[in-house]
Amino acid sequence: MSDNIVEVHNLVKNYKTGPETLHIIRGADFCIERGTAVSITGASGSGKSTLLNILGGLDRFDSGSCVVAGNDIGRLPERLLSTYRRKTVGLVFQFHYLLKDFTALENVMLPAYIAGQTKKQALERAHELLEEVQMGERLHHYPAKLSGGERQRVAVARALVNDPELILADEPTGNLDGVHSDIIATLLYTSAARHNKTLVVVTHDEHVAARSSLRWVLADGVIKIKS
Repeated sequence: MSDNIVEVHNLVKNYKTGPETLHIIRGADFCIERGTAVSITGASGSGKSTLLNILGGLDRFDSGSCVVAGNDIGRLPERLLSTYRRKTVGLVFQFHYLLKDFTALENVMLPAYIAGQTKKQALERAHELLEEVQMGERLHHYPAKLSGGERQRVAVARALVNDPELILADEPTGNLDGVHSDIIATLLYTSAARHNKTLVVVTHDEHVAARSSLRWVLADGVIKIKS
């Protein structure tokens, strides 16, 4: 097995808006070793979220190759791409995307149940992860009754519930104040390390980026190593 969980070569992604073509990713090349925490910064509109969506199987690319955990995601049909999203990657977004009519516990257990675990297994796993992110006393609260920071804690637990190999976080602290931003960043990095997951964080916050072992900048459509 390769030490690299992500291998991207000459990746190109364009968007067409009427007669104009926007060149977002322009031949990006990079690899990420298993267990690494990587942050990606860059100017607004530089394509950071687009790149993360490609890695997460949420967006198709135009040319090049992108292999994640042995999955050549550019060649996967939609059925297998759905399985990839469900089992290989865990996603944390700037907005939590919790289901408003489900409790914290139900929001975390649902992906595991859909992925094939029994209801009992899914509930036990969700309970364990919510305890880990210090939400054990809020299991049965609905999203409307949770603070922004608490919702993101639930989102982190949900990202881990199917034991994915890769965690992708897109501006996970973008909607939080400084104190809660620091708490969620600490939680995200420590949870990934505890479970031996590879973590890729897109962020505009230098304090969040500084926690990663590799710091990259996306500029002019390519990845540049910052440190």
